[in-house]
Amino acid sequence: MPIKTFRGKIADGDQDTIVLHTRDGSTGYRIVKFQAMPETPTTVSAECVVKIFKVPQTGAATATVDFSDNTLLAVALWTSDSDTHQQSDDLHVIFDNEIFNQDIYVTHQNTAGGAADCNYYIELEQVKLDLNENTVATLKDIRNLS
Repeated sequence: MPIKTFRGKIADGDQDTIVLHTRDGSTGYRIVKFQAMPETPTTVSAECVVKIFKVPQTGAATATVDFSDNTLLAVALWTSDSDTHQQSDDLHVIFDNEIFNQDIYVTHQNTAGGAADCNYYIELEQVKLDLNENTVATLKDIRNLS
């Protein structure tokens, strides 16, 4: 199936919306790649927590990661220490294999101090949904909004 890519730069504490919904909900998506990198990775210390959710998040973005949250689709953690150069840049990514057919929401929180922006790159595999799969995916999304 085709791969759709999305990339952007998100401010510290902010949220981006990636519009995926269709009128009939017959196109589903699955995350196949997710990466994050600070705007200036070699010149600033950063601990960027970038998350993808199935529903919009209220309030400011947080660095708290809760895998029991059924609306959380993916998490990327980028760490770098430009002050001491004793720690190399690291990227850790975990994502769910779930199929969804509605918009997704990207959040970013930098816990290293300062307000460094963070870049993200997402690859989504498009999946054609039959009527039953469409109904299940849509009902899951409706339940998550309640």
